[in-house]
Amino acid sequence: MGASNSREGLEISDSDEEYEDQSEEEENYEDAEGDGDEKRERSSERRSRTPSSIDDVEAKLKALKLKYSTPQNPNLKNAVKLYLHIGGNTPKAKWVTSEKCTSYSFDKTSRIGDEDGNDDEEEEEEGEDSWWVLRVSSKIRVKVSGELQLKTFADQRRVDFVARGVWAMKFFNDEDYKAFVAKFQDCLFENTYGYESTEANKVKVYGKDFIGWAKPDAADDSIWEDAEDSLLKSPGSATPLRANQDLREEFEEAANGGIQSLALGALDNSFLVGDAGIQVVKNFAHGIHGKGVFVNFDHGNSRGGGSSFVHSTPKKALLMKAETNMLLMSPFTEGKPHSKGLHQLDIETGKVVSEWKFEKDGTDITMRDITNDNKGAQLDPSGSTFLGLDDNRLCRWDMRDRNGMVQDLANASDGPVLNWTQGHQFSRGTNFQCFATTGDGSIVVGSLDGKIRLYSINSMRQAKTAFPGLGSPITHVDVTFDGKWILGTTDTYLILICTLFIDKDGKAKTGFNGRMGNRIAAPRMLKLTPLDSHLAGVNNKFRNAQFSWVTENGKQERHLVATVGKFSVIWNFQQVKNGSHECYRNQEGLKSCYCYKIVLKDDSIVDSRFMHEKFAVTDSPEAPLVIATPMKVSSFSISSRR
Repeated sequence: MGASNSREGLEISDSDEEYEDQSEEEENYEDAEGDGDEKRERSSERRSRTPSSIDDVEAKLKALKLKYSTPQNPNLKNAVKLYLHIGGNTPKAKWVTSEKCTSYSFDKTSRIGDEDGNDDEEEEEEGEDSWWVLRVSSKIRVKVSGELQLKTFADQRRVDFVARGVWAMKFFNDEDYKAFVAKFQDCLFENTYGYESTEANKVKVYGKDFIGWAKPDAADDSIWEDAEDSLLKSPGSATPLRANQDLREEFEEAANGGIQSLALGALDNSFLVGDAGIQVVKNFAHGIHGKGVFVNFDHGNSRGGGSSFVHSTPKKALLMKAETNMLLMSPFTEGKPHSKGLHQLDIETGKVVSEWKFEKDGTDITMRDITNDNKGAQLDPSGSTFLGLDDNRLCRWDMRDRNGMVQDLANASDGPVLNWTQGHQFSRGTNFQCFATTGDGSIVVGSLDGKIRLYSINSMRQAKTAFPGLGSPITHVDVTFDGKWILGTTDTYLILICTLFIDKDGKAKTGFNGRMGNRIAAPRMLKLTPLDSHLAGVNNKFRNAQFSWVTENGKQERHLVATVGKFSVIWNFQQVKNGSHECYRNQEGLKSCYCYKIVLKDDSIVDSRFMHEKFAVTDSPEAPLVIATPMKVSSFSISSRR
């Protein structure tokens, strides 16, 4: 299975006949979308392309006097032409005209659930719990939010969005288009933050140092350009994925079932953590392949009797001690990530050698996530420490006692207790969700309110830099080895942040080791097109976006990968950073990159990750990509097309 490019959704049918039987077509659309054989045919070479663009169609219609430069009803306010995309990703996919001339409005209401298009005036009451909704004709009524996946095309005076289908609105003049985009942004701000979209409120939300996030056009993007220049000059950088290169499937094999997570190794083996145990696979230059070795979760082999805190399949697996040991963390309440402790598995013997408890000052506490001390820590044979995160805690745990001595696991009466060696318990609600480390051990933490905090290697008490949120919780976060770029995951978009700044002495630093002041570049967004977002399914949430894997100074990550339902989505990192890239032209607001490749699987994807850079072969710019579904694991290499 190859990879398809992102769909820009620019095609439209040659016919301008009004689309009448919408319900029948939508039923056919759902059938087409659910056809697995049709989905597997999806690729950049096979997808249908109608010969005419929207502008070509309009030119022909205008010549036939079927289309006019002004609305057919001159008294109609906020007039637009409405299109609907039908056919999903089948060969019959096309844009059709839903209404030749209709109107839109932004209304404030306290009722969101009713989408029958009723214009009940009593409904439009503005209370404390009211929101802006977008109405288009009688067919669309939807809350203004990021879930609309609105994409703008200024050169075409057009916007695309998702609302129980994929729609496009064409405006009859530039002024109308600009007015819509401005009003949409104002409504989105108010719905997201609860404040009217004024200059004072934007400063209140973002902070005066980050006002460029609210006004991207006024932001200083020179840091991105400087970073790009340094990347191109770096001897360690390699050519990223180009147009004449593609992802080629190398291996696909059935797993033992119930895969929950991937634990990729940089040495000989990688590991698939499932419901019943851990499957050991071999690392090759073209991916991972089964060895036929399976380690069962046999708690009877653990020292100190049964577990008091593990009641379900491990959701987190962390390799340590030169990848000879694995820490397994299981939630103690189904549906929540928090754990009271973890298992330590000796991979060579296949036995659980210890069950550790999280404890501070004699009191049991919980952790929601754990990670290695730094990007390459799992390769350290003597490593005994790791980092822990809970809603309001950030700390370092040590498996040695307070004197730095290895604990006697066999004689621990109640089980060994991890030693809290460094960290902080925050009194106020930080609502930490996820974290990651750089090559030197600096820490980035994502929060429920969307904030991303940077902590130096010296202190976990106070963040050196705190980037404001854009309204969505950060569900996963990653950072490059050098700490210059951060990748945050939300349900509907990815956010890429540059941490570089120039201090008062003219030296380049990152936000991990200095306060960035007000010369902060605006972030960049990575999104799916409205069509791809809709095709991804109802639960089309981004998960676990990550950089490719580098553990050496002077080397640069080359790609980004994220999971959305059955999609594994890959971006070219250098292309995303290039501010003059064609994808950013004619956009409004924060720059959003829609240039990606998609790998489609038959089942929901558990995780997608690039192997360690050492497995990149000479004819490939990148290490293989590993994609796991609950029942299968696949490996893809990047190769030149012939």
